[in-house]
Amino acid sequence: MARALIDPLIDRGEIDPSELLAVVGSITSAQQLRADFPSDVQIFASSDSGAADVWTAPVQLLAVKPQQLDAVATRVQPVDDSPLLISVLAGVSLARLQRLFPFHLCVRAVPNTPALVGAGLTALAWGEGVGADLQSQVRSLFSGVSEVLELPEEKLDPFLALTSSGPAFLSIVAEALADGAVASGLPRDLALHLSNRTMAGTAALLHERALHPAQLKDMVSSPAGTTIAGIRCLEKSGLRSAVLEAVVAAAERSRELA
Repeated sequence: MARALIDPLIDRGEIDPSELLAVVGSITSAQQLRADFPSDVQIFASSDSGAADVWTAPVQLLAVKPQQLDAVATRVQPVDDSPLLISVLAGVSLARLQRLFPFHLCVRAVPNTPALVGAGLTALAWGEGVGADLQSQVRSLFSGVSEVLELPEEKLDPFLALTSSGPAFLSIVAEALADGAVASGLPRDLALHLSNRTMAGTAALLHERALHPAQLKDMVSSPAGTTIAGIRCLEKSGLRSAVLEAVVAAAERSRELA
């Protein structure tokens, strides 16, 4: 996720690579990143002596696994100028961030993987003391790859369940559509291509025409036709309830992580 945000900013010239410093967990990961990034980006493994310099940066993006957070926080050095810490960790509350990083101004960001192709969604929740100028800077960071929304922190769990877990749920549907086409006689590569394009086209139509999903369903479902026959199978199988419960379960799990 960190790369999804940083790569476009470098490509558009909005960040000078020489002003970037990255710290990753292992020497192997550091070597791989050095091969991908411009040579003037400073990249360290967490065991390198230069890794501590990251905590002096005015803006810091925290993109580790939640279970690594406590270990990372033990390496923070006290600073005087209250750097900005932007966390993209699922389920980690502003209160916990502020306890672990008492010298920082903290922001929670919930981006999703479509940011990799510039089609993401990001929700932001502000910690105490994050002023208008810093808020504008954070919005600018995420707006290059996603639509940006500002939400109360208690809304981030359902936002995450829908937008961050949702791509995985939709991927299962896309795979199932392709499998059905293969079972009906289409070759695999063509079925996958058509499934992906159908998903993308449907999403674009719903969005561009501001249609309620039921409207689009009714537009396609002619009396005694093929679509309504398929919908009947979906309803018998409980697809609607399964998707609903999947989103609720993801939101509940995010709350548990907090």
